[in-house]
Amino acid sequence: MTATVAPAAPVPGLFAPRLRAMTVGSVALISLLAFEALAVGTAMPTVARSLDGFALYGLAFGGPFAAGVLAMVLSGIWCDARGPRSPMWQGLVWFVVGLVVAGTAPVMAVLVVGRVVQGFGSGLLSVALYVIVAQAYPEELHRRIFAAFAAAWVVPSLVGPALAGLIVEHLGWRWVFLAVPAVAVPAVLLIHPGLRSIAGTPATGAPAGAAARIGWACGAGVSAALLHIGGQQRGATALVLTAVAIAGLLVCAPRLLPPGFLRAARGLPTVIGLRGLASAAFVGAEVVIPLMLSRERGLTPTAAGLVLTVGAIAWSAGSWIQGRIPAPASRASLPRAGLACITAGIGTVALAVAPGVPVAVGVLGWAVAGLGMGLLYPSLSVLTLELSAPGEQGRNSSSLQLGDSLFAATVLALTGAVLAAGTAPGPGSYLTTLAVAAGLALLGAVLASRVVPAVR
Repeated sequence: MTATVAPAAPVPGLFAPRLRAMTVGSVALISLLAFEALAVGTAMPTVARSLDGFALYGLAFGGPFAAGVLAMVLSGIWCDARGPRSPMWQGLVWFVVGLVVAGTAPVMAVLVVGRVVQGFGSGLLSVALYVIVAQAYPEELHRRIFAAFAAAWVVPSLVGPALAGLIVEHLGWRWVFLAVPAVAVPAVLLIHPGLRSIAGTPATGAPAGAAARIGWACGAGVSAALLHIGGQQRGATALVLTAVAIAGLLVCAPRLLPPGFLRAARGLPTVIGLRGLASAAFVGAEVVIPLMLSRERGLTPTAAGLVLTVGAIAWSAGSWIQGRIPAPASRASLPRAGLACITAGIGTVALAVAPGVPVAVGVLGWAVAGLGMGLLYPSLSVLTLELSAPGEQGRNSSSLQLGDSLFAATVLALTGAVLAAGTAPGPGSYLTTLAVAAGLALLGAVLASRVVPAVR
């Protein structure tokens, strides 16, 4: 008699009844975090003029970045000890309170305080969302939900600055801050019912070494803030602040990342490192492209900005592709392919410095780089969760996002120093910064095979 094997239950989709509200709420929340991060840059010159606060302009960006670094570490510790429910709600409260304080600020100093509070809330939320994915979604859906997160970040990059400009012009800059809570609160309320099924994590107390991690996070946060502030200075002040900041990051950051990170140990340390290298490479090239195309090729600011839009659309396309192709035989396949695309794309963009090369070549190159980021980012998020034990998902998710943020901030500061070194940026400056960016991506492609843990 032949035994009948029951067919495996089909994997639910992202919008299955059990997951629909959580998916909508999570994606909406990611979009709001992205919109606020991008919109503030558009509104801040108007804010500084209105509040006569140019002296605190750099701190208005560096402060929330530093608070976010600390919050990511705290959220990771909290999620591993108690589950993601409390960090999610606390993050929402800090985020909303910070927005309200900033939106009603009578002077620039109060606005900076609001921005710091808001940045702290954003850090708590971003890590908690990763842990929610790990605990609420089946593993087969991880690539798709992270693809949705990537799209939720990319779409605001297309419309966010323009929308923020319209809000500033027609409603006033305060509504860039005050309008977001009206959507953020309903988004978290959509997530709340699904949290009930994963909120039963027993209280185990703070993981070992938590106090030391918080101390190192404070040091890394202050160093990151100095990078932002130093990048807006000139002369000896900029050099001193940047040097102190980089020294602080070199001391503090490795203690917040997995052991073996600096030597690219197999498994999680390399996954974290590849995320940082990719972010640094892409951001380092992204800040140069509009300036290069405007000054060297005569493009209008609008046309140069549209080139970045092409990269954002390609990023979204790459995320969609990686979420729907069959799982590759090797964990290294998607990271390697993504980093190879980023390397080739940035190298192609560099060709557009030459007057005889059509601008379309540079546009194509940036589309290839964006496609690579789409293939890479969600796949590294999935690998981070795959390589994390249940009690380490928060810590490792925070490490992934910390590496991303700190690498990008460091390269942005160094890129700014290169571009400001002469009387005016020229072809040599652009080629230098693009070569560094491509080199970082190439290093990541070489190391990609090391995301596969050693066999014991």
